[in-house]
Amino acid sequence: MKWLGRRQSDNVEDRRGMSSGGKTIVGGGIIGIIILLVNVFGGENAQMITPILEQLQGSQSSQTEAATPLSKEDQELGDYVKVVLADNEDIWSKIFTEQGMTYKKPILVLFRGSVQTACGGASSASGPFYCPGDQKVYMDLDFFEELKTKFGAKGGDFAIAYVISHEIGHHIQTLMGTSTKMRQAQEGKSDAEANKLSVALELQADFYAGVWAHYNKENLDTGDIEEALSAANAVGDDAIQSKMQGQIVPDSFTHGTSEQRMYWFKKGFTSGDMSQGTTFEEIR
Repeated sequence: MKWLGRRQSDNVEDRRGMSSGGKTIVGGGIIGIIILLVNVFGGENAQMITPILEQLQGSQSSQTEAATPLSKEDQELGDYVKVVLADNEDIWSKIFTEQGMTYKKPILVLFRGSVQTACGGASSASGPFYCPGDQKVYMDLDFFEELKTKFGAKGGDFAIAYVISHEIGHHIQTLMGTSTKMRQAQEGKSDAEANKLSVALELQADFYAGVWAHYNKENLDTGDIEEALSAANAVGDDAIQSKMQGQIVPDSFTHGTSEQRMYWFKKGFTSGDMSQGTTFEEIR
């Protein structure tokens, strides 16, 4: 993605140089990676899943005591994130204005190790997530190295842009009342039916990420969309379950299959039309 020299958002809180003073997951292996991947697009479900998976990793933890200065690479990554967030601000502000609405810009928090949010405490194991309580996106950028080097997703900076835009999709759902309606609709439903609604919410966020990419075509490089689709493929429920437990249980899906995630991102990218994000009508 072309980003050097472009506008950077002021709505980024960079806490990476601060002491977290909390527990972070260490070690690694496939379970550690799965903890990250299963929550990468977790939205409001991220923190419910993480504790269960952390137990599988063997409860390894360490204390983060001191602040770590940012390297030149860290600073460059932060600048890139600020440009991606600025692009989201510009595009969604325009779309909302055209529909007679006002887009409230969210804050994006970069952290390392652990972080406190209005939705509770979270560690790096939560992966990137959106907290509706404070309307902030939280990201530990070390996740993307794990995604690339240990789980096989394609490298490249656009995977980061995709994830940010997916989490902004959850912010849009909060602004439009979709998240609240989904939670209300889950009440009294069986686990399987409630999970289908969660899948619809996640796939709609994928769709919104595609819509953002549609309106940002002038800044995309060759291969960017393939990078996004590779990341979507890696974090499908079926792909994760197959690697983690050797079997696939569709009724337990909360985020959608690899095929679904790629399909809805591509649909958003191709159409650029928010009205076509009809995941709740189509995921039954």
